[in-house]
Amino acid sequence: MKKNLKKMAAALLSGALVLSLAACGGNGGNGGNGGNGGASGGNAGGSNPSTPSGGGATVTLQVGFENSSSEPFGQGMAKWQELLAAEDCGLEISLYPDSQLGDKSSLIDSMTLGEGVCTLADGAFYADYGVNDFGIVFGPFLFEEWDDCWTLIESDWYKAQCEALEQKGLHIIASNWMYGARHTLTTKPVNTVDDLYGLKIRVPTNQIQTQGFEVLGATGTGMPLGDVYTALSTGNIDGAENPLATLYGRSLQEVAKYLILDGHVLNFTTLVCSADWYNSLTPEQQTALTETCKAAAEYNNGLVKDADGDYLQKMKDAGVTVVEPSDEVLAGFREKAQAFYDMGSTFGWSDGLYDTVKAAMGK
Repeated sequence: MKKNLKKMAAALLSGALVLSLAACGGNGGNGGNGGNGGASGGNAGGSNPSTPSGGGATVTLQVGFENSSSEPFGQGMAKWQELLAAEDCGLEISLYPDSQLGDKSSLIDSMTLGEGVCTLADGAFYADYGVNDFGIVFGPFLFEEWDDCWTLIESDWYKAQCEALEQKGLHIIASNWMYGARHTLTTKPVNTVDDLYGLKIRVPTNQIQTQGFEVLGATGTGMPLGDVYTALSTGNIDGAENPLATLYGRSLQEVAKYLILDGHVLNFTTLVCSADWYNSLTPEQQTALTETCKAAAEYNNGLVKDADGDYLQKMKDAGVTVVEPSDEVLAGFREKAQAFYDMGSTFGWSDGLYDTVKAAMGK
């Protein structure tokens, strides 16, 4: 029944995408090609998957994401759009920031039906779509440094996860996007892991991230990013977690005044689309889409590194109390987080997965 409801919801979203593009007209997408998104929405929507290789028609991939266009990720998306346009291969992307195309789960459901949409997603979401082992990459305090992430995505283990995801109808375009170190912003002071006890912390709507916070003593509360400001304002939640750019980009510092730089997840992210849609492209288009996405990631990663200090200062200027935890405090977080990796049967993980992934990182 749940699977049928998901398919029904995805079908409804498909129709909603077409209607939204018609309603948005020339300003539905980002800057230069928002009009193209509306004009070619039929191709991108998957009504004729064979179109990319025929008739010289321009194919549009609709890229929807929750972030604002001012965040490093939004700027990285604009760079991808620019780089792909320069390839002149009959393929373009149209950008829809601020959840204009709906939430992440709905977009991914549409991809499984072959729709020409794309979003950023992480292993925790892929676990919810049947590739259980993928979820571990979003476990708390799994990575010690960013090089651990880049080593992992080049490993045979990671490639096997991508292949398994392909069988579920989802194709990862690129995985080298730095989303940022995720920290915790709250309405009440948090100085140690024990201070999280009983707090309702917003997380994205997936099991991995919910449980990842619950082992730390908080109550993980899944909700779309666009709802967080109001939920903090009304006291429905006590905090949220995300990289600094996203926390500030959503103006959450206006309604939550305590920030602990716990870095509980070093969050690399992926750009994902429909496997059927991707396979309908010409080899030239597939290469252009992938290589420009990887190149845009390098641009994004530079922005993320440069922006963290600026966003932290902006938080302080807005009256946020910032806690930079000592090694001893962080050790307390890591000690509690270890219970997460003993829950493998809950997540349907392969035996010994934690050790397998650590080995894939060269640990």
